[in-house]
Amino acid sequence: MAKNNLTIEFCGLEFNTPLVLLSGCVGFGDEYTRVEGFSNKDVGAVCLKGTTLDKRLGNPPHRIMETPAGMLNAIGLQNPGAHTVVEEILPTLDFSETRFIANVSGSTVEEYEEVTRLFDDSPIDAIEINISCPNVKEGGVAFGNNPDMSACVVEACRRATNKPLITKLSPNQTDITENARRCIEAGTNGLAVINTLMGMAIDIESRKPVIGNNQGGLSGPAIKPVALLKVHQVYQVAKAHDIPIIGQGGICTAEDAIEFLIAGATAIGVGTALFYDPTVCKKINTGLIDYLERHQLADLSDLVGTLTLHD
Repeated sequence: MAKNNLTIEFCGLEFNTPLVLLSGCVGFGDEYTRVEGFSNKDVGAVCLKGTTLDKRLGNPPHRIMETPAGMLNAIGLQNPGAHTVVEEILPTLDFSETRFIANVSGSTVEEYEEVTRLFDDSPIDAIEINISCPNVKEGGVAFGNNPDMSACVVEACRRATNKPLITKLSPNQTDITENARRCIEAGTNGLAVINTLMGMAIDIESRKPVIGNNQGGLSGPAIKPVALLKVHQVYQVAKAHDIPIIGQGGICTAEDAIEFLIAGATAIGVGTALFYDPTVCKKINTGLIDYLERHQLADLSDLVGTLTLHD
């Protein structure tokens, strides 16, 4: 049997490992490098912070709150704007160490297309489309909660680039499989499943929401069962078109990662876990190698989509 290998192929790109650091958790690629013991060899790709055309200050505080087995966040896409990211931040990143994925956000289809076009003319390896942003032309309805709007955004981004497109799907919708199908038909090369669930926390003394935006995205172990189910459901659509999935939502251990691989994910997104254990990726990789050895498997692809349902 060949030596255990954690290298994967995702959207035509080779990743050192299946682990992807998720957007919003590592800034623009420099925050995690300052952590003692962290190595880019442990990471297959890094998703940069969500970027809009113009700079944004983000939401009022509080923006983050710890919850039982998770975290609420409502940052509000604070970022310096796409031109600054492309012209000043990307040149400081070492693309020889790992893959870097831009995260495109917007309030209109036109903004998505323009930001994608700016990243197309850059060394970025791939582009993730954050379709969970509200569409200001449609009364604030999130693009990602409507298959027609989702497909429209993907089509616009596809026109603006030949780089791999990865569409991040929202769990806050009626039928995630229909949305996945429409995004695939519109030209996405990969899918990220799932984005955060919407939640709230209340200060019982003031009787007001703790989060300044009133509500926020729930992430962490609390959402893992939901994320696993959504990955399994989307995989049934994606496998027919050979579209790979980044499985994400509460992954903290190698066991978590293996569950997502079995459910249908090709790559594994790590986010909230980084806040309390910045070196968790090394531990997950060690556990993945141990699992491959114990089950006499040479490649992680042997695990992808191997879930057997009960009769």
